[in-house]
Amino acid sequence: MLNRQLLSPSSIVVVGASNNITKPGGKILKNLLEYEYKGQLYAVNPHDECVQGVTTVRSVKDLPDVELAILAIPAKSCPEAVAVLTKEKNTKAFIIISGGFSEMGKEGALLEKEIVEHVNQAEACLIGPNCIGVLTHDYAGVFTEPIPRLEPTGVDFVSGSGGTAVFIMESAIPKGLTFSRVISVGNSAQLGVEEVLEYWDLNSESESEARVKLLYIETIHNPDKFLFHAASLVKKGFRLAAIKAGSSKAGSRAASSHTGAMASSDSAVEALFRKAGIVRCYGREELTTVACVLMSKQMKGKNMVIITHAGGPAVMLTDALEAGGVNIPNIPDSPVKQKLKEALFSGSSVENPIDFLATGTAEQLDIIIDTCENKMEDIDGMAVIFGSAGLTSVKDVYEVLNRKMKLCKKPIYPILPSVMTVKKDLAYFLSHGNVNFPDEVLLGRALTKVKLTPKPSGQEIFLDGVDVPRIRRIIDNSPNGYLSPDIVEQLLAAASIPSVQEIIAKTETEAIQAAKKIGFPLVMKVVGPLHKTDVGGVTLNVRSEEMVSVEFSRMMKIKMTTAVLLAEQASGIELFLGASYEPKFGHVILCGIGGIFVEVLKDTTSGLAPLTFEEADSMIRNLKAYPIIKGFRGKCGVSRKKFAEIIVRLSSMLRFVTEIKEMDINPLMGNGDKIVAVDARIRIER
Repeated sequence: MLNRQLLSPSSIVVVGASNNITKPGGKILKNLLEYEYKGQLYAVNPHDECVQGVTTVRSVKDLPDVELAILAIPAKSCPEAVAVLTKEKNTKAFIIISGGFSEMGKEGALLEKEIVEHVNQAEACLIGPNCIGVLTHDYAGVFTEPIPRLEPTGVDFVSGSGGTAVFIMESAIPKGLTFSRVISVGNSAQLGVEEVLEYWDLNSESESEARVKLLYIETIHNPDKFLFHAASLVKKGFRLAAIKAGSSKAGSRAASSHTGAMASSDSAVEALFRKAGIVRCYGREELTTVACVLMSKQMKGKNMVIITHAGGPAVMLTDALEAGGVNIPNIPDSPVKQKLKEALFSGSSVENPIDFLATGTAEQLDIIIDTCENKMEDIDGMAVIFGSAGLTSVKDVYEVLNRKMKLCKKPIYPILPSVMTVKKDLAYFLSHGNVNFPDEVLLGRALTKVKLTPKPSGQEIFLDGVDVPRIRRIIDNSPNGYLSPDIVEQLLAAASIPSVQEIIAKTETEAIQAAKKIGFPLVMKVVGPLHKTDVGGVTLNVRSEEMVSVEFSRMMKIKMTTAVLLAEQASGIELFLGASYEPKFGHVILCGIGGIFVEVLKDTTSGLAPLTFEEADSMIRNLKAYPIIKGFRGKCGVSRKKFAEIIVRLSSMLRFVTEIKEMDINPLMGNGDKIVAVDARIRIER
C-alpha cells in the first residue's frame, strides 16, 4: 500500500541524476528544485561531483538513510540499487522511471520480479517501473511538464499510462483544474490502480481534502477489489470519474455468434462502473470537463437557466442539456420577470436562455444572477456564457462571476470561451480557484453524464424463489455445450422466471399430441439451428392439427434440425435478456428490446451480477426504447417492476453457476404484469 514515505517524504534521492535536463534523471532533479522540495535532497551520479547545485555521491552505497528513491537508471542496474537501498539505507518508497521491464518481454519481467521481491521483503512500496513519477503538494517527482497547480483541495489522479497522464493534465490546466496528487503507476509491478483506490478508501478520514478522484485505466487486474474500494469512496461522499481504455478491442468477440455474447468486456466495464457509482468518460477533454463539474457546487435538481450575451452557444448548450435530461424551463410572466427586463437593455430577452446582448454589462449580469439565485425557486443552477471579441477588457464581468460563484448556493457554471483574446482576464478568474468550461457542449454532456450516473449499489443477493440447490443439481448433471430446451426450462423454473409451456416432439405423432395438450394457437420452432428465424425455423399462429403435421414435416428437413419444439403463443412487447461470463468480472447482464431488433439497434444496458432491484430498474430506464416499454399510442406497456424482478432473478441464479458462459432469453414477451420467456438458450462450459 502507499505509505507516508512515498507521499510526503522527508528525504529523496535521485539515482541517475544529471546536469542534462533532457534526460529523465536531470529533469526530475530540476523539477524537485524548481518546485521547492523542502526535505533533504540527494543525488547519485558516478561521474559528476555536483549536479544542478546538489552535491552527489557515486553510488547508493555512499548514501545516508533516505526515505524515497527515484530511479532513472538502466533497467539492469535497478535490482542491485533497490537491494542496497532496502537493506542498508532503510528506504521505504521507490519510484522507478526506467523502462525495459515487463513491457519489453521475459527478461525485463524477471528484473521486475526481482525488484518487487526486494521491496516486499522491506515492507516498502513501489511505483512503476516505466512511469513518469509522482506529484504531490510536497514534491514534484516527475520528469515531465507541465506541472499543474498543486493544492490539497485539488483532484487526486491515478493513471496507468504516464504519457496519457501528461496529456490529461495538459487538458486540465487551462480549465483551472488543480491537483492534489498525481500517481503514474506504469507497469504496476507492486501497486496499481486498485491499490491506490484502496489507500484512498482506507485513509479517507485523513485524506478527505481531495474530494474528487480521477482515474485513467488500461487494465483492471482485480475487479472485486476495484469495485469494493471505489463504491466505498463514493458512499463516503467522494466523486469518481474514470476512463477505461481498450475495452472495446479487448472485448470484441462473438461467442457462438449469438446475442448473449453481446456482453463484451466493454459491457463488463460499463457494468462495473455503474455498480460503483463512477462517472465513465471516453476521452481526455470529457474527463477533465467532468472533473470540473464535480469540483463545482452540486446541482440538486434538473432545472437550469442559461445566461448569455451570445445566441449560438446558448442554443448549442440548450440542445446538449435537454438531450441528457436537464430542463431549460420557460420563465413564467411575473413581476420578477418584468423587473428583470426593465434592468436590461432594450432588445434583451428574459426567457430562458436569458440573453442580455453583446453590450450587456457586469452590473446587469450581477442583477440577473441575483434574481435567479434569490427569486426563482424552481431554478437549480445557472450557466453563464460570456466571451469577448478582444476590443475591451471583461475583467469586471469575471470579477462579478468570481464573487457570485462563491456566494450563491446554486451552482454557476462559467462558459468563458475567449481563452486567447482576454487571456489575462481569464487568468485572473482562474487564479481565484475557479474552473472554466470553454466549450458549452462539452459542459452540457458532462453535466448530464454526472447527473445520470447512479449511486453505488448494494451487494445483497435476492434469493426469494431462487432454488439454488435445484439449480446446482441441474447444472452438475448437464453436459458442456448448449442445453436442451427442457433443461433450460427447468433452470428458469428453479429461478422462478416464468416461461411458456413447451414440449419437444421428435415424431409427427408426438407433435400432434403436444399440440392437443398445449392448445391452439401455438408456436413451432426447430431444435438444433442457432438462429431459427434465419433458416425459416419458426412458425407462429399454428391453429390446427393439419398445420402441425405440415410444419413438422417441413421443419425436420431443415439442416441440423433434431426435433421440433411446440409452445404456447404469447403476445405483447418483445424484450431481451442476455448474459456473458467475463473472467475476473463475473456475469454481465444485458437487457433491451427483443426479437431481431436487439442485434440491429444494439440498444442494451448492462449490469454486473448480482443485481439489486434499483440497478435493474436503472438499466430499464436508461434504454433508448424505454418509452416503448412504458407503453405508447394507447398500447399496453410492460410492468417495469416485474421486468426488473426477472432481471434480478436471472442475476441471482447466475451468481451460483459460473459454468454458464453465455445465455439469452429472446424474446421475453411482456404484456402488463405478465412477462414470460418464449425462447431461451444457455451454454455451459466447465
